Amino acid sequence: MGIVVENVTRQFGSFLAVDNVSLEIPTGSLVALLGPSGSGKSTLLRMIAGLEVPNSGHIWLIGEDATYKSVQERQIGFVFQHYALFKHLTVRQNIAFPLEIRKFAKNRIKPRVEELLDLVRLQGFGDRYPSQLSGGQRQRVALARALAVQPRILLLDEPFGALDAKVRKELRASLRKLHEDVHVTTVLVTHDQEEAMEVADQIVVMNQGRVEQVGTSAEIYDQPATPFVMSFIGPVNVLPPTSGVLPDRDLNSRTNEQIFLRPHDVLIQTSPTEDGTPAKVLRILNLGWEIRLELVLKSGETVNAFLTRDQFNKLNLKEEQRVYVTSKQAKVFPALGVR
Repeated sequence: MGIVVENVTRQFGSFLAVDNVSLEIPTGSLVALLGPSGSGKSTLLRMIAGLEVPNSGHIWLIGEDATYKSVQERQIGFVFQHYALFKHLTVRQNIAFPLEIRKFAKNRIKPRVEELLDLVRLQGFGDRYPSQLSGGQRQRVALARALAVQPRILLLDEPFGALDAKVRKELRASLRKLHEDVHVTTVLVTHDQEEAMEVADQIVVMNQGRVEQVGTSAEIYDQPATPFVMSFIGPVNVLPPTSGVLPDRDLNSRTNEQIFLRPHDVLIQTSPTEDGTPAKVLRILNLGWEIRLELVLKSGETVNAFLTRDQFNKLNLKEEQRVYVTSKQAKVFPALGVR
């Protein structure tokens, strides 16, 4: 295994940031730590990097116990959200800096820097200063600098968080391509579900200092282990058992459960069906590539539904129209606070 986290806990005063977490990250993989603010993902990353020391537990890197090793001993590349580039140095000088402080020979530094400029697609930008680059280009320089000394592990803490949506999407594709080229074990911290699902081989979903689920993007989306995972990964309707969207189950008396139903799994008919529950179309939002509906069920609950353009045109729906709703696929979890 590239990284093994074994029963690790980190507490700051009375705040438990990471709570007895165990995790294995295969060598050469790209894994995302995903969760909301305060879930413990950045603290866990900083402990892997050696920037924080766990109160208990162990961290193994490439088969060695690195729990109390220094940052330098761990041979890790770290990329921060805000680049941390030297403003007075050119792009080439920024990339060369970690090689110079490690006393690499000059005849090795120049070709390595040019190799990295090519790898991050910044050929022709080597003599520019950070102030002359876009945000996306600066983050590419930060990636190149982190890779300069050929680290055993690459850690990225919300690396695209300060960039606009278009640039973030471009850099996701670049990161995935970069990883395929260098195959360095990589851990990415993000709160962006789409980013994690697009880039990572596996996703570690964290909440309140604990790991809720580890899996591929398909596994955590289609087979969520907990109500939190289903709520955090993509939009979802949360309904009581009396809503009528699962008429094939005897849920009416089971008040200790909730139904979790994704908007694209809501089935709509314009004619009564045996298992359909009556609803009314409150609002239609046309996004071009997708039509979003807000429905109110007979029981009074509001449900969001997503349709393709073809589905919407076929149904020919109008606001205030009566329809009948069923579920293509739903999950039933214990209600909040019920075990």
